[in-house]
Amino acid sequence: MLAASSLTLTLVSCSSEGDGTGVVVTTNILGDVTARIVGDQAPVTVLMPPDTDPHSFAISAREAATLENADLVVHNGLGLEEGVARNVAAAEEAGVPALEVGAGVDPLPYTSDESEGEPDPHFWTDPGRVGLAVDLIAERVIEEVDGVDADTVRANAESYAAEVDELDAWMGEEFAALPAGNRRLVTNHHVFGYLADRYDFEVVGAVIPSGTTLASPSTSDLKDLSDAVAEAGVSAVFADSSQPDRLATVMAEEAGVEIEVVPLFTESLSQEGGGAETYLEMMRANTEAITAGLRDD
Repeated sequence: MLAASSLTLTLVSCSSEGDGTGVVVTTNILGDVTARIVGDQAPVTVLMPPDTDPHSFAISAREAATLENADLVVHNGLGLEEGVARNVAAAEEAGVPALEVGAGVDPLPYTSDESEGEPDPHFWTDPGRVGLAVDLIAERVIEEVDGVDADTVRANAESYAAEVDELDAWMGEEFAALPAGNRRLVTNHHVFGYLADRYDFEVVGAVIPSGTTLASPSTSDLKDLSDAVAEAGVSAVFADSSQPDRLATVMAEEAGVEIEVVPLFTESLSQEGGGAETYLEMMRANTEAITAGLRDD
């Protein structure tokens, strides 16, 4: 974790120089996207270290001060950053402009379990919505951050959006090669609703029946999911790479069938060399892992 801490400190000190101007981003996924859009036009501070659960991470007093001195705060919202929400609210109360990206990309509601009906914050699993986010971020950066060149920011956004479109097309081709009956997902918690909606997957269930990893499954939850998994004939359970897969493993054992537990990068980018250093790399790695886990042998 030393590398992650060093990265965060470097970014914070960068945006703390001078008048403390720049863009502050809560999550590392949005941080990567925002950095590609902003380029060299302004400092970008990313608060969330690599390999971190966005539901539980918190920030230091120094980082909170950086947040409150930003030209623009970019946050996922929709309840994702549970440990930082009060800091974002304090910054907004202090007059700092903030962009809640999740709210602006046509969010989907959770469709099952205890979060049913609430907006799902995990929009980045749908590259189409990330394309919408790129436009939102670019325009707010141009509007709020003094000194940036609008044409450069828009050109950066257009170039990055083209890469996201290419990713979307590739993912669609990869998933289309899976038989329809194999496109069933079981994960540690509800994180792939957008991916399922875009690429025609069925979400059988989640080990933690909630949109947050801070919840805990009951024995009956595990039994119900195990029964559903056994009935659906799912061959793999996908667990976030930043979290222990113990619950997914226990659930697989409860199902009484042979199920592989496959790690994915679901809510955080990885450290350097970890296989998911950028959003595009993360989504490609996940697509390859999902198709390999669900493919007929």
